[in-house]
Amino acid sequence: MKKVILIAFILFLSSAFADDGQTFYEKSNFKETPRYAQTIAFCKQMAAASPKITYLSYGFSPQGRELPLLIVDKDGLSNARDVRATGRAVFLIQAGIHAGEIDGKDAGFMLIRDMVLRHKQEALLDDVTLLFMPIFNVDGHEHFGPYNRINQNGPAEMGWRVTAQNYNLNRDYLKADSPEMQAWLRLYQRWLPEFFADCHVTDGADYQYAVTYDIDAHGVMAPNLNNWVKNDYLPSMLQKMKMRGTPTITYIFPVKRHDPKSGLASWVATPRFSNGYTAINNRPGLLVETHMLKDYKTRVTATYNILLSSLEILAAQRAPLQEKIREADHETASASFLDKPLVLTYQSTGKADTLDFLGIAYNKKKSAITGKMYISFGTEKETWKVPFFDYFKPKDVVKLPAAYIIPVEWTEVIRRIQMHGIHYNTLRKALNIPVDSYRFSDVHWAEKPFENHHMLTRFTQRPIHEKRIYPAGSIIIPVAQPRAKIIAHILEPKAPDSYLRWGYFDPIFEQKEYAESYVMEAMAPLMLLSNPQLKKDYEQKMKSDSSFANNPQKILFWFYQNSPYWDKRINRYPVGKIKASDMARVLENAY
Repeated sequence: MKKVILIAFILFLSSAFADDGQTFYEKSNFKETPRYAQTIAFCKQMAAASPKITYLSYGFSPQGRELPLLIVDKDGLSNARDVRATGRAVFLIQAGIHAGEIDGKDAGFMLIRDMVLRHKQEALLDDVTLLFMPIFNVDGHEHFGPYNRINQNGPAEMGWRVTAQNYNLNRDYLKADSPEMQAWLRLYQRWLPEFFADCHVTDGADYQYAVTYDIDAHGVMAPNLNNWVKNDYLPSMLQKMKMRGTPTITYIFPVKRHDPKSGLASWVATPRFSNGYTAINNRPGLLVETHMLKDYKTRVTATYNILLSSLEILAAQRAPLQEKIREADHETASASFLDKPLVLTYQSTGKADTLDFLGIAYNKKKSAITGKMYISFGTEKETWKVPFFDYFKPKDVVKLPAAYIIPVEWTEVIRRIQMHGIHYNTLRKALNIPVDSYRFSDVHWAEKPFENHHMLTRFTQRPIHEKRIYPAGSIIIPVAQPRAKIIAHILEPKAPDSYLRWGYFDPIFEQKEYAESYVMEAMAPLMLLSNPQLKKDYEQKMKSDSSFANNPQKILFWFYQNSPYWDKRINRYPVGKIKASDMARVLENAY
């Protein structure tokens, strides 16, 4: 009897919700977005209204809020392994990473409601399981008010860009400082979605486009995935957006700030960003950027349209995309991948195509405040032919080793390696092995903190080869695995978001022992007598470097550096690179 009553209640709740089903945003006449508690309540209502929708939390914020997730599956499955067994593709939609840019939350709710509760295009779920994060930055979302986005036209009130700890989550994908990102990585590595969309609102110049997008088509992903994006996804998505009456163009940067006629440029996202991170996971990631000056309804509609268009393409292209991802993972995990140089950073070639750009008329005015000229946008629509710089070439390239080895004492680096789903082995006992590594010089840091770090802005690295003793507990990371690009971007110093650049290895640059001047005054003459080459080097330096010759402290420090007392580990990268010929011996001593 109780079971019958429960079923009847669920049917009643489902019917009541389906009859209405309006979102908070729609009820507000498309002017407002719900607060966190209202958002969670709506998620739970949707889950109660349909067995196809599951609500769960995948973690907690620093202020103790649940990180909400809706799983929309044809069979009501909510476990990654079970969904994978069906053969369906997984599409992860993320909203509210910048909680003031909240269009994706309201668009996502309507999309799920329309498919599941109003049965519009419900057949898309035959081929795709949808994961929806209505708010990623939940604490920032509750820093709520009308004055959080000065450049943005609605909603009436919105959240804040960064987290309660002042992290910009869309700079945190590779370094993973924030608890929110650490929870996200656990979820992402468990599901490894075939397709990902990250919903934002852009700043910058005015133009006619309601939404811009970015997705890697420059070669960060494997060639077959790059070709899929260029030949299958983008033409279809742009055609669908045109049919839906939503002007769409790739995410652009004016060559001169706020001046689109000066030319437009694209970029290659690095792994600190969501779409840069998914690309090095061999999975396409779509950055959605609605235009901040468009009204909220226009922006939410544009987001809805690009998400629906992408979902339609993913459903139609499920099997070929899955096959291409399998091929890319297999290629990355193969020994042959190590024979190819890996591009870490890109630079523009300077080549440009001509683009017909749908702009808004503007002119230059003299500021009554600063006295300088500034760009002032009007309302008249114009189309311009402008140069578009969208060609890139490799800048920093690396030859990958068979494996990297990290000493056991670098616990924080190892902990973050684990977060990214990277496979590694652990040394059972200390091992003396030859490795390739680097020694650094001319090291400079940023003056101001960025995302809680003083980043390394400039350094020179010199390759070294030497034998080192790595203690028990050190980890060996074979590079031939699907996460090979993540490994390289973390551990190769020149990578744009390497852990060296973020400061996780800063202690190697610190001198910890010092020599008193009177000790070196007595030792230096003896060093010159016993070492003719040192004497020659000293005399040459005294002749060629006046700043050295006139500075007693520099002279004595030079002798200290050339003495056996100098710490040879300073400026030496502790991470080693292991050759293929040494791998068998290393793995014999690991588990």
